[in-house]
Amino acid sequence: MAPQDLKIAILGAGMGGLTSALALAERGFKHIDVYETASDLGFVGAGIQLAPNMARVLDHLGVWKGIEAEAVNIEETSVRVGAEDSELAHVDLKYIESIYGYKHMVGHRHSLANGLYQGCLKHSDKITFHFSKGVSEILSFGPRPTFTVTPRDTNKKPYNSTVDVLLGADGIKSLTRVAMLEDLNISSAVKDTHQAAYRIMIQKDQVKDDDPELIALINSNKVVRWIGEKRHIIAYPVSNNKIYNLSTTQPDGNFAAATNATYTTKGSKSAMLDVFKDFCPLVQRMLNYVPEGEVCEWKLRVHEPLPTWVSQSTALVGDACHPTLPHLAQGAAQAIEDGAVLAVVLSKLPATDAESIHKALKAYEKVRKERAYALVEMAAASGRALHLGDGAAKEERDKQFAALRQGKGPVPDKWADADVQREIYGLDCVREAEEKFEEYFASARVAKLA
Repeated sequence: MAPQDLKIAILGAGMGGLTSALALAERGFKHIDVYETASDLGFVGAGIQLAPNMARVLDHLGVWKGIEAEAVNIEETSVRVGAEDSELAHVDLKYIESIYGYKHMVGHRHSLANGLYQGCLKHSDKITFHFSKGVSEILSFGPRPTFTVTPRDTNKKPYNSTVDVLLGADGIKSLTRVAMLEDLNISSAVKDTHQAAYRIMIQKDQVKDDDPELIALINSNKVVRWIGEKRHIIAYPVSNNKIYNLSTTQPDGNFAAATNATYTTKGSKSAMLDVFKDFCPLVQRMLNYVPEGEVCEWKLRVHEPLPTWVSQSTALVGDACHPTLPHLAQGAAQAIEDGAVLAVVLSKLPATDAESIHKALKAYEKVRKERAYALVEMAAASGRALHLGDGAAKEERDKQFAALRQGKGPVPDKWADADVQREIYGLDCVREAEEKFEEYFASARVAKLA
């Protein structure tokens, strides 16, 4: 049997799941089933950064042009003191395209998801979507994984499905991860970061004519970050400068005790305003555009690094194995890299027995795991630097910002630092997988397969 004849199931239609499906179809795989609990993808989410390493993968998959057309090219970033709106640092980003081949753009999460989904629909003969169908139990991880599908429609009965390869792209609350670790007798707890986030979208037509400062920001090609002790706000225009996106990070003291399955809760506008009450008048005006009753707060969680992402013929993808804080703007990009690499390693299978599939999935892990966890830690470190209160560490950080204004030294806000960008944007994950597959496949250790 050729690799392309393998039956592959993907649990979750987020960025990692959609990219896995599309990348596999692009490489000729014919039997791809995607299971998603939600009834459709919907117009959900907020702004998202579309970095060059993400754009490179999307372009290879033939969907970047449509996503790019709805996005905004970011040419500069400004880091500012939240209370005073004084500038700590300014970084020109116009050079990004000349070095990495793609601009640093920002867009709406729906635009990205829809672009990937539309790409998948062009392969409707290879990819089947099962919306409103969640997976309630993983019965085995191999040699041929088996799982139970439970339709949301209670009039329909659960049923079992058996495949050759199972990809758990089912998010931070991944059932696949929990079951896999339990099966392997591995303990890895979800970590409470004690941080939460508000996600805010201001429509351009909401903004009053007497607020030229905010209108200028919406019309700009700029990312602005206002920072304060234990808090910050990052903001940029999306959707062809029709929407201004704000994402905050703050201590989660206002978070409700109980959360739903998506780790969100309805927030209080007065509580949100109180969190940023010492920030500048511009920030106050922006936050006040949020209608009462439409404040939503996300609790930010990660989990401890996993010793493995693979069990037998099953692998984890995206937030299921490497959830990250948003301070490096790489969460979706890393899930997309996962999907692209999985398609490479499975297409290069020299045989389709369970042992070979396991070794190919271990090659995927070898390409992706160290890089993903390095970026998770870098994002956490960047957040710690941005949220410093008074003290020696803040003084040292502000010295770095001052040196940056003189054209010297690193950027404490890591996503804007040229050396960090080189590490993140400069790596072509598909090329690495192509070049390293034989080496990593040969060196993979074979765990129990039955």
